Amino acid sequence: MSASVANAPFARFDHVSLTFDTPKGKLNVVDDVTYDIHENDFVAIIGPSGSGKTTMMSMLAGFQKPSSGTVSFNGRQVEGPGPERGVIFQEYGVFPWLTVRQNIEFGLTLKANHTSAGERKDICDHYLSLMGLGDFAASFPKHLSGGMRQRLAIARAYAVKPQFLLMDEPFGALDAQTRSNMQNLLLQVLATEGKTVMLITHSVEEAIYLASRIVVVTARPARIKQIIDVPFGYPRDESIQERPEFGELRSYIRDLVMSEYRAQQAQVRAASFSE
Repeated sequence: MSASVANAPFARFDHVSLTFDTPKGKLNVVDDVTYDIHENDFVAIIGPSGSGKTTMMSMLAGFQKPSSGTVSFNGRQVEGPGPERGVIFQEYGVFPWLTVRQNIEFGLTLKANHTSAGERKDICDHYLSLMGLGDFAASFPKHLSGGMRQRLAIARAYAVKPQFLLMDEPFGALDAQTRSNMQNLLLQVLATEGKTVMLITHSVEEAIYLASRIVVVTARPARIKQIIDVPFGYPRDESIQERPEFGELRSYIRDLVMSEYRAQQAQVRAASFSE
């Protein structure tokens, strides 16, 4: 992984806004957002709950279309989902009726990524080993721990070789120790495989530890409050979290985010008074 380089952006939000119709009128969720993501960037998006972070990711994934502006990937406007953009959700997104191996193989049986039986086996064996799931290849997801199910979700997303990995709070439901282990595993996998990543998170520490850049967004509607370059190179390990500059950056970003939480609470109070 590396920081941004001076080349054409891999993905671009160009004056993007998204408005929903509701029974109470128009709801502005994303407002005039512009930023670039370059190849091999690891970009973390952080801001208050309900601020529009996931909506931004959904537009890049192709699940939603902006009301105005353009979202582009590899120089082309995003018109819908595609195999070059793998999505991992907090809810694991694995099929409970398929075994671990069958889950990893699933995308490789579809038309967009179809491979031969021999290739599928080799790819599955690789990711079973990489994710430490080899002993559970014939198990069903219900027999796995939360961390193991998330490793399976990452393996399935990686198996189809997406160019871009979109991750929406992938470790949010895990306990602290498992979450830390998953963060370290993700860094190891990215060092081996290489990927461009967009991560939605509520954790300032996670954003700093994993990302090369952090995009702080405002309370809804989501606007860009600040984009911060993380001053740590790769590879990384947990020792960087003990460095004074890590603590200083954590405090700075927390202040930015908390100011938006206060703005969000003020919005809620104002709305309640107007009803």
